[in-house]
Amino acid sequence: MDLTQGTLEEKNNRAKKMMLWFGIISLIMSFAGWTSAFVVSSSRPDWLKDFQLPNAFIVSTIVIILSSITFLLAKRALKKGDKTQTSGFLLATLVLGIVFIFYQFSGFQQIIDLGYNFTGPTSNVTMSYIYLIAMVHILHVVVGLICLIVVIYNNFKQKYSPAKMLGFELAATFWHFIDILWVYLFLFLYFIR
Repeated sequence: MDLTQGTLEEKNNRAKKMMLWFGIISLIMSFAGWTSAFVVSSSRPDWLKDFQLPNAFIVSTIVIILSSITFLLAKRALKKGDKTQTSGFLLATLVLGIVFIFYQFSGFQQIIDLGYNFTGPTSNVTMSYIYLIAMVHILHVVVGLICLIVVIYNNFKQKYSPAKMLGFELAATFWHFIDILWVYLFLFLYFIR
């Protein structure tokens, strides 16, 4: 398909989708670099081999998977033209995103309570990596929440319809990406020692 064909709106839509995918690919490369560094550093003598991730990270993983489901249900409701259900599922996604961040910070607190700090004289390189990877991901979840708030606002202003939902789709794609990214990171941090 020739990317130069179509109306100006179609070209703009393709350009916006392509920019999102360029951003996602750069994020994949960044997290691939950090997880690779994690693997390389795991051969250090001061690396914690027997550390278990806190249960709060397990809960946050379940919560973020649920948030993807509610976003999918919001999209399905929008395609059916059901504004009330769309709004309800979008608000549920927003709440679940906030709950995810809450459990992430609860997990950090559990790590600190075990005596492992992320920086300073009582820090450990293993915990520093876990903290870095999770915090950078949380920053992206915050960006996703901001996008979600914009989508909720635009939905209340009735800017979306089954035929016009580009902003909704872009936000959904990013949200699903950060959800899948966390599932990967959680499994990586859970199984790779």
